Amino acid sequence: QVQLVESGGGLVQAGGSLRLSCAASGRTSSAYAMGWFRQAPGEEREFVAAITWSGASTDYADSVKGRFTISRERNAKNTVYLQMNTLTPEDTAVYYCAARPGYYSSRYSSNYNSWGQGTQVTVSS
Repeated sequence: QVQLVESGGGLVQAGGSLRLSCAASGRTSSAYAMGWFRQAPGEEREFVAAITWSGASTDYADSVKGRFTISRERNAKNTVYLQMNTLTPEDTAVYYCAARPGYYSSRYSSNYNSWGQGTQVTVSS
């Protein structure tokens, strides 16, 4: 397993941008795909975006497609980013970074075995 630490959350006005980071440590020499999930109060955790081990393939939830971009470091691959643009109050949630062994990403939280502690994103109207 890898250990994950998110950063970059905060308070932003609607229409603004934030960039989340997720730093991995531990067994980072093995291949692992990464994902971002979020959970709003009273809601279930939902998929946001995912990226393969190579970084060549990404996947997005329909609700964020065209506004959010997931990427990872080209060389070390130990840091994953989520660039969030044109934020709306509906994006308010705790955002979690997750990792799963292997090359391919997944939309399903049950396929990830390492999770960060989460970072709060609040978008005001």
